[in-house]
Amino acid sequence: MQFSQLGLSAPLLKAVTALGYTTPSPIQEQAIPVILSGKDVLAAAQTGTGKTAGFALPIMEKLAASNKPRGNSVRALILTPTRELAAQVEDNIRGFNQFLNLKSTVVFGGVGINPQMKRLRGGSDILVATPGRLLDLYQQNAVKFDQLEVLVLDEADRMLDMGFIHDIKRVLKLLPAKRQNLMFSATFNPTVTALAESITQSPVKISVTPPNTTVEEVQQRIVNVDKTQKVGALTALIKRNAWSQTLVFSRTKHGANRIADKLTRSGIPSAAIHGNKSQGARTRALAEFKDGTVKALIATDIAARGIDIAQLPVVVNVDLPNTAADYVHRIGRTGRAGASGQAWSLVSADELQELKDVETLIQQLLPRETLEGFEPSAKLAETKLSAPKKTKKPKKPKQPGVKKEGSEKRADNARPARRKPARRRPQRAATGSHAN
Repeated sequence: MQFSQLGLSAPLLKAVTALGYTTPSPIQEQAIPVILSGKDVLAAAQTGTGKTAGFALPIMEKLAASNKPRGNSVRALILTPTRELAAQVEDNIRGFNQFLNLKSTVVFGGVGINPQMKRLRGGSDILVATPGRLLDLYQQNAVKFDQLEVLVLDEADRMLDMGFIHDIKRVLKLLPAKRQNLMFSATFNPTVTALAESITQSPVKISVTPPNTTVEEVQQRIVNVDKTQKVGALTALIKRNAWSQTLVFSRTKHGANRIADKLTRSGIPSAAIHGNKSQGARTRALAEFKDGTVKALIATDIAARGIDIAQLPVVVNVDLPNTAADYVHRIGRTGRAGASGQAWSLVSADELQELKDVETLIQQLLPRETLEGFEPSAKLAETKLSAPKKTKKPKKPKQPGVKKEGSEKRADNARPARRKPARRRPQRAATGSHAN
């Protein structure tokens, strides 16, 4: 199938060609016609499958044929979990917009709010935002939703993992009831599914990969190494394989800084990217990684969600993640859009349970090897493939208006529970002294 068969107009087709797209990916082929039809969509798609174009192109097609936004108003809202992902999505939209005249804006925290308020004054056809900053702007009367036609929740699973559920619910209450809802998520656990069911109306369900699987084009390897030798082993791998662009994952911010410093001292220009870094530092590090100035970018799970590099060849896990699903997200940074990639994990003996969890989730025993000069003193025990763990079903939502905390207001029709009268103890005879 060609893009010309999906119902897109000439300006968008011209932009797609100019950006080097040839044929649509499976998610684009399935999602674009459905979104153009106006139906709600619930899509399971891994990172690197082209999902941004899958929702951006049909949204832009629809907006180009209708009215312009009024002051401070937004016609399409795309919510993302991180600053980097928000910037990446809006950058893609600008690429598709080169032969149209739509106005797109991106807003996120970590930078000044006044310039964002100024950009919103003229209205936006498409607003890409992180939930917290969007609510800040709404409270300042800088954004209005009276013209909103489409809502997109991008990487919904990650937004919920990061604790944005309350912010998302607050945003949903501000939006007009009549709108098109599109939800894209790499994984669909019960919490994500429950949210999807609460906001979509008879959604068309699209799935381009089985749940929680890793991209087939990614070659996965486990290197058994002692915990104290991990950074040395990473340095050796980069130098021996002459890797020019390596994305490295650390479990902690402190660990990311330490790894970046040690690699740089070893002659490998490196930078760390995590939540404690300013937005300017994060943007600069990512730009230098893309242009080759920085050879290794060390990231935490949250910060890496916006990293979108078409031909990223190698991902290395210095630490296995605490949550197995994050392993899928991590290695999904390589092997994108049909390209091949490598995912290496440096695993010490104390990470056996994390390795078991990963292999159980992806239903695959990962091949192991040792690195010459870094043979472990504590060997990693063998693992066996077990059945996937069953996820717990979400609790049924409580009736609207009934709050959990006692400090908040009760529902109007909720009666306070009667308390039993406390028993009175017989008073003792006075002794001439009082308790303090």
